[in-house]
Amino acid sequence: MTKITNPIGVITDSFRLPVREALVKAKEVGADGVQIYAVSGEMDPANLSQEARKELRSYIDSLGLQISALVGDLGGHGFQDKHANPEKVEKSKRILDLALELGTNVVTTHIGIVPHEENEIYYAMQQASEELSQYANSLGAHFAIETGPEPSVHLKSFLDTLTGTGVAVNFDPANMVMVTGDDPVQGVYTLKDYIVHTHVKDGVRLREVDPRDVYGMLGYEPMSHEKIAEMATSGPFKEVPLGEGKVDFDAYFQALVDIGYQGYLTIEREVGDTPEADIRKAVEFIKRYK
Repeated sequence: MTKITNPIGVITDSFRLPVREALVKAKEVGADGVQIYAVSGEMDPANLSQEARKELRSYIDSLGLQISALVGDLGGHGFQDKHANPEKVEKSKRILDLALELGTNVVTTHIGIVPHEENEIYYAMQQASEELSQYANSLGAHFAIETGPEPSVHLKSFLDTLTGTGVAVNFDPANMVMVTGDDPVQGVYTLKDYIVHTHVKDGVRLREVDPRDVYGMLGYEPMSHEKIAEMATSGPFKEVPLGEGKVDFDAYFQALVDIGYQGYLTIEREVGDTPEADIRKAVEFIKRYK
C-alpha cells in the first residue's frame, strides 16, 4: 500500500461549532492542522485587530496545531463579474495578509467556472486572477483554486496564462468525481506544478449535472455552500464518508506521492448528521496509509 507522510488537516467549520471549540475538537480527533473560513464573522480580517491575531495564533500554537490554509471563498459568482471584482480582489488580499500572520501561505477559493471560450467572463476572471497572482507571488504565497467546476486540463490551461504560481490549486478529488466526472488521479499529474493544498473527501455521481447548476455562473443562481451541501445530500451527486465513494484513494495518494506533494491532506465534510464521528473516521482512514 502507498505510504504517505503528509500532515492531516480538518476544516474547523465541518464541526459546525464556534472557532475555538472546533479547534479543540480538531486536536481531539487527531489532526495536525486546521483550515479556517476567514470570510465573515469573527474571522473576517476586518474584525480582527493585530492583538486578536497574535492571540489567536498563540492559542492555535498552544494546542499543537498549525493552520494548513484559510478559506477565502467569497461565494457568489467568484471573479466572473468585472464590476464586483475590485472589491473582491481587495478583500482576498486582506485574507492572504491574515493567513501569513497566522502562519500559513495558502488561501483557498473558488473563482467561478472558467469558460471554455475566451469571452468577457474569461477575461474578467483572468484579470482578477492575474492581480491576485502577482500579489501572492510578491509574498511567496498562493491563492489556491478548488478543483471541480471544470476539467483539470482546462483549469491548467487557464493557470498557464497567469504569472507564476501565486494562483495555484487546492485539489479536491471528490468534486471532480461528483460534478465533472473527471479522473482525479490523472488530474493530480495534470496539475502537479500548481497543487499547494488538498481536500480529502469522497463522493459518487448519480447522474450527469451541468456544473453551472452547482457552482453558478453569471446569469445563473450564484454559488453557495448551503446549496452545494443540499445537492450533495439529495441531488445529482452524493458526498459520502471516505472509502465509500468513487475516489480511488490508493491511486490518488500514490499520485500525490509521485508528484512529490508534501502538503496537507485536509478533511472536508459538508453533509451528514454526525460530523465529528465522520471526521474521526476520516482521520483514521488516512492514518492507515501512514
